[in-house]
Amino acid sequence: MICCVFLFIKCIDHESKNDISGIKYEQYAGSSTCINCHKAIYDSHVQTAHFLTSQRSDQKNIKGSFDPGQNTFSFKPNVYVAAEKRGALFYQVAYINGTEKMAQPFDITVGSGKRGQTFLFWRKNNLFQLPLTYFTSANQWTNSPGYSNKVVFNRPITSRCLECHSTYFEKISAEDSIKEDFSKTKIVYGVDCEKCHGPAAQHVDFHQKNPNEKKGRYIIDPRLFTREQSLESCRLCHGGKLTKSKPSFSFTAGDKLSDFFTMDTTNKAVADIDVHGNSYGRLIASQCFIKSQMTCNTCHNSHENETGKLAVFSQRCMGCHTEKNGNFCKEKAQVGNKIVQNCIDCHMPELPSKAIMVLLQGNDLPTSASMRSHFIAVYPEETKKYLLLNKMK
Repeated sequence: MICCVFLFIKCIDHESKNDISGIKYEQYAGSSTCINCHKAIYDSHVQTAHFLTSQRSDQKNIKGSFDPGQNTFSFKPNVYVAAEKRGALFYQVAYINGTEKMAQPFDITVGSGKRGQTFLFWRKNNLFQLPLTYFTSANQWTNSPGYSNKVVFNRPITSRCLECHSTYFEKISAEDSIKEDFSKTKIVYGVDCEKCHGPAAQHVDFHQKNPNEKKGRYIIDPRLFTREQSLESCRLCHGGKLTKSKPSFSFTAGDKLSDFFTMDTTNKAVADIDVHGNSYGRLIASQCFIKSQMTCNTCHNSHENETGKLAVFSQRCMGCHTEKNGNFCKEKAQVGNKIVQNCIDCHMPELPSKAIMVLLQGNDLPTSASMRSHFIAVYPEETKKYLLLNKMK
């Protein structure tokens, strides 16, 4: 991998550097405090899949239906789970031969709903996954991935899971404890402003007391990151399986990932890297990445919800691929100016994931979620399909 200068320091005022080994809930301000000075960015960011990747469950953020006839999934002919509203609360309820056997509440919604949502519930201070997942492309309840034909309410959620679907959960059990206990109140849901800019309580306090100070103090500025720092901030959650060597939520943007995780140095073939969970691994194998200084932020604006905006992403491709540079798409002669609207479906198609698979009702074989491939390349079959639909007459 091409690396910039190895300056693995935080882009933060030296006088305010936090003790990253012991970040506490009190150091977070909450993204709602950002609205006072950064309203436009805040209003945009709260619409993103990152921000919505975890929330306290309520009727607004549970996508699946609770209507009779649309609210169940059968695991076996005599075993099913129903999504039910009881009073003001929502539950997943397991039935065997028509008799209720277990009911647990929707406490936390995980996922924006772009691909789907899964759900967690509290049992004392432990978190567990509920057996039903909402699968967006089929608009139905399915088994949670990996549940097969078994109904269980005892799949534990770990701090490493939460690290990628939230900004902060405070763990209250010992680090070496097998069972992880979490505070129910010391939580920062979603991947919010402080995931990339660091805990901001000191920043907010300083600027409230010094409103004329224009330089952002006591805050991380990712614009000042080296290429490696920028990539590793995203790799934390989009870099495949990482084995932590320090407690979850110790890493903050700008840190050196290998100080917190045991890194897998195996060079895997692209075909062996799933499209879900390791976008980083596929990206760094791409010639676009190898021959440039691009990072994730070259294409992604983390402050904007750009889901499905293929023309926007295509314009970013054409920041490098131009007729003047001699590397523009050769299919323009067949497609014409339509080509500028969509580089993505040809060179970064959606492919089935082997990691995220669910059983649709009535099917014996699992269905894969489709994810955008981050291995930028020529996909001949996808090109054929695109030309068939868009070739000039």
